[in-house]
Amino acid sequence: MKYLIAPSILAADFSCLGTEVKQVLDAGADVIHFDVMDNHYVPNLSFGPVVLESLKRRFPDVPFDVHLMVKPVEGMIDAFLAGGASYISIHPESTEHPHAALSRIRNGGAKAGIVVNPGTSLDVVLPMLEEADLLLIMSVNPGFGGQKFISSSIEKVRTAKIVLQELEHEVRLEIDGGVTVENIGALAAAGADMFVAGSSIFGKEDYCQAIADMRAELASTSGA
Repeated sequence: MKYLIAPSILAADFSCLGTEVKQVLDAGADVIHFDVMDNHYVPNLSFGPVVLESLKRRFPDVPFDVHLMVKPVEGMIDAFLAGGASYISIHPESTEHPHAALSRIRNGGAKAGIVVNPGTSLDVVLPMLEEADLLLIMSVNPGFGGQKFISSSIEKVRTAKIVLQELEHEVRLEIDGGVTVENIGALAAAGADMFVAGSSIFGKEDYCQAIADMRAELASTSGA
């Protein structure tokens, strides 16, 4: 499966967000990651579907990866489907009916993702994977950017990859939180194929070099 690099605009300069997105796309980003926080499910507030709609009008062919850290989640699923999301990922704790929420995403034309927090066992989401196109492993606690990578996440990715290989359909394995050029190779070797990176891209002066360095690490990984 092709490796995808997904810069998280949570780390971008909001005063020139469209320009920031264009620059990381020009630098080689595959997907734009969109962190949605409600100051309820997580202790922070970010942005809503209007921002996605605006960016999608400017970049109609770009896939947007929406991570919903909101509760209840159902209404936001519909809003971000309408806004043009390519992927929408939900937390199982954010709804009483996660299977129905995943079906709602798929029926709306997007890829459906399920998210595992650092303190959540993979066992929680095993019954939901038949309805999922993406499994997102959080390697920091959700709610804030710039946190330190939780090293035990590498083993969690490795275990998740084994589980996904037993499914009859293809599921992407995404990692989000503290991803850097120093650990992206180990994460790829463990089985991740989609990498969310915030400050490790937007915090650099040269976005092209930041993404190129990540690509070089991925290329050196077995199976790249």
